[in-house]
Amino acid sequence: MTWQMMNSKELATITQRLLAAGRRHTVGLRKDGTVVAVGASTAGECRTSAWRDITEVAAGNVHVARNTGKSHTLGLRSDGLVEACGWNKHGQCKVQDWREIVAVAAGWRFSVGLRSDGTVVTTGRFASDSLARWRKVDKLTCGDWHVAVRISDGTVRASGNNTCGQCEVHAWREIEFLAAGYLHTIGLTVDGKVQATGQSEFWRGCEKWREIVAVAAGSYHTVGLTAQGTVVAAGRSDFGQCDVSGWKDVVAIAAGGVHTVGLRSDGSVIGVGANEFGQLDTSNWILF
Repeated sequence: MTWQMMNSKELATITQRLLAAGRRHTVGLRKDGTVVAVGASTAGECRTSAWRDITEVAAGNVHVARNTGKSHTLGLRSDGLVEACGWNKHGQCKVQDWREIVAVAAGWRFSVGLRSDGTVVTTGRFASDSLARWRKVDKLTCGDWHVAVRISDGTVRASGNNTCGQCEVHAWREIEFLAAGYLHTIGLTVDGKVQATGQSEFWRGCEKWREIVAVAAGSYHTVGLTAQGTVVAAGRSDFGQCDVSGWKDVVAIAAGGVHTVGLRSDGSVIGVGANEFGQLDTSNWILF
């Protein structure tokens, strides 16, 4: 099936793997399996030029506090191995021994991988016995200090920092996509509606959205992609990271600390929000 023949939900399932945004950088996956990155590379988080045969990218660290400037980037290879670059003080880039990985996610100081058997592996500064006990996982997302996963039956589990209730997802049902931010977690239901938990200031209003096919969560904001290719946003917009109302023909979204990026149907990438480190300098990107 070609992309032109897919409906918006099927397309979003694929294209969401092509774009990632971190604290101060943005990562894009080209159709040839190579990876581009722009923004701050204080710890080498943008050193992805040598990667090949990548099928998914992830960027860590969405929180904007001063002590979280460094970040890391993950790339899932077609053979189930994982590439990593960037900040590795806590071993968050020690993924060389991972095998049979089908999805990756990155938080602050830790990384998470989903194995083909539905179990989860993690590395870095994140200690939680519950992750090792999870089974039949088919999607995962990382906030700064919490992890949320979708079980194959459409239910959700979460573990980690729960100071604002960001892990209170046990009652969620029929979830299709997940996104986790600094202190909140977002779930997209199979019928295109949005559920949210955690710090309400960062998502208030998104529960009224309809016909959503993908969601993304930044440090203080939440973004939704509609079936029509337009984009909606809720939460704080101190740096204009929610100024997406004029976007059209978008097929994927990602939310960083205080910036938002969108992948258009022509392969180009647009962005709004903070650009202090050049994390929005994607005007020359053509991902497919």
